[in-house]
Amino acid sequence: MRIQSSKTPILLSALSASFATALTFDCAQIKVNDYKYDLSGLGGVHEIYHLNKTEEYSTNTTYVLDICAPLGKASKRPNGAGSCEYSKNICGFEDLKPSDGNGDQKFGFPIAGLDPMGGGSKDPQFTRLSEIEGSETEGLRLKISGGSWKGEHNDQKAKDAAAVIDFQCDPDRSGLEGLSTKEAQPEDEESEKRRRAEDGEGEGDGKKTSDQSLQYKSFAPNEDGLYVLKLEWRTRYACDEYQRGKEASSNNHWGFFTWMIIIVFLCVAAYLIFGSWLNYNRFGARGWDLLPHGDAIRDVPYLFKDWGRRVVDTLQGSGTRGGYSAV
Repeated sequence: MRIQSSKTPILLSALSASFATALTFDCAQIKVNDYKYDLSGLGGVHEIYHLNKTEEYSTNTTYVLDICAPLGKASKRPNGAGSCEYSKNICGFEDLKPSDGNGDQKFGFPIAGLDPMGGGSKDPQFTRLSEIEGSETEGLRLKISGGSWKGEHNDQKAKDAAAVIDFQCDPDRSGLEGLSTKEAQPEDEESEKRRRAEDGEGEGDGKKTSDQSLQYKSFAPNEDGLYVLKLEWRTRYACDEYQRGKEASSNNHWGFFTWMIIIVFLCVAAYLIFGSWLNYNRFGARGWDLLPHGDAIRDVPYLFKDWGRRVVDTLQGSGTRGGYSAV
């Protein structure tokens, strides 16, 4: 049977989407070498800024990311200031201003995430920082790909892009310090400028005055020509002890119900044993008469049988017509 060409793209898109789904990850269920991590507390749309000044240009780059879900509407800037695919997890938006004040450029570029319509792969790779050679830091490294970079003038062949995020263990930080978890909605230009001014951004080196947990490190090509965005994120969610504490709390929760069942069982057993001993010494009872409320216990099977028969009769009789029928 020959497949029509008009249906072929739909079939390929469905296959690509199902394949890509297998290459994503759940922030709440991350397992690396028998260690479990839950980074769902870091979910949401976050932004980090970097300002780079040279003799020819002043480049202000905004990096927007959500490690747990696609960016959605946050992948577009207002007033044509750049756009990125909805399905991406990390996007960059660059505002390039020449020193002479002529020819400003604003554009967006994807760094990591799935392709449009759910295709492609972001190929997430997790590694414990303590297992990386030369590292003594406790935490987790995430490498996520699926982006591209065409250069500041957008006139060269696209290069693959990716992001490397080092989640470093810091028991005193949630990871949201200095960040605002926003809805996936674009801001208008005036409100964005006002918020940056309030946060102390837009001048100097582009860093916020507050000591935020998420820090920009670099965005540059590596030896293979892959453009890599490097970030550091200090958070308690990357600590092994914090994760063990959560698991222990969960185990204690189930242990409470286990102990409750054991205590109820012991109480019932003690009641039956004490009642049997009392009936034996006081009345000289034997057999079923030893048990307290023995008559009621012996009647339980018959009571259950009668109850079952009533249920069956009720169900069978519900479909019949009651009363008299015409002859």
